[in-house]
Amino acid sequence: MSEHTRTRTTETETEAETDHEETTGCPECGGRLAADSEHGETVCRDCGLVVEEDEIDRGPEWRAFDSAEKDQKSRVGAPTTNMMHDKGLSTNIDWRDQDAYGNSLDSRQRQKMQRLRKWNERFRTRDSKERNLKQALGEIDRMASALGLPENVRETASVIYRRALDDNLLPGRSIEGVSTASVYAAARQAGVPRSLDEVAGVSRVEKSEIARTYRYVVRELGLEVAPADPESYVPRFASDLDLSEEAENRARKLLGNAKEQGVHSGKSPVGLAAAAVYAASLLTNEKTTQAAVSEVADISEVTIRNRYHELLEAEQDLAFA
Repeated sequence: MSEHTRTRTTETETEAETDHEETTGCPECGGRLAADSEHGETVCRDCGLVVEEDEIDRGPEWRAFDSAEKDQKSRVGAPTTNMMHDKGLSTNIDWRDQDAYGNSLDSRQRQKMQRLRKWNERFRTRDSKERNLKQALGEIDRMASALGLPENVRETASVIYRRALDDNLLPGRSIEGVSTASVYAAARQAGVPRSLDEVAGVSRVEKSEIARTYRYVVRELGLEVAPADPESYVPRFASDLDLSEEAENRARKLLGNAKEQGVHSGKSPVGLAAAAVYAASLLTNEKTTQAAVSEVADISEVTIRNRYHELLEAEQDLAFA
């Protein structure tokens, strides 16, 4: 490339940079520009000059004043999700035999819609893998709802099950067993654990099968699941027993002291949390019964009594140390 050509190229780039600076700054005072999407204008923040007006509004042509009205008027679908076997990308025909105005369909149209629903379901689950996934994700959603788990846990459980299915871990195991193990693992990963007894209470399989399948899935998929922390159970137990924040904090302190003394080693985290909540309620004069705590935590009163004494002894030993 000749010297003259290089000079021309440099001059062109300099002019382009100058033009870009002029478009991003105010032509009047050189101040910063701000886009006013409500009025379709670009305005200088310093001197107030309207640089551009009548801009194209790329938003919807309708207005909504609350979330319900927004959902009603919106004509786009929901985002993709792992909680549906087709990730929410297929068409879903409503079960109500009504038109867009809420009027009932006549008998001929109802029969037509029934045939369309049947074929739509067949197209949505084309092979055995998709049918397996549809059944499992339905189970995951049911169990997560019964356990009061948030949506991010359901999403994680769905991803774990998809990985198990892709890695061919299901032969010899039930769909319900692997889906329950996925929910149990996802809840522990998210820091909102549920005890094995709680999970078994909403599952269609036995507790022993859940534990066995859980260990197998964690090992084969290499999931990083930390041991359950007793403190993660405290807020739920305290909320179910209508205890104050003071009692909840006292229970956390008891568990912290127990960890320092090594009392928690080899003990059930649910039992420790239940005993801490019971002890904290007595120490803060919000008396509750062992039976009430036992019912909330789904653990025996004998376990609560044993852990209760161990927690108080640990705190006394720490005070005298």
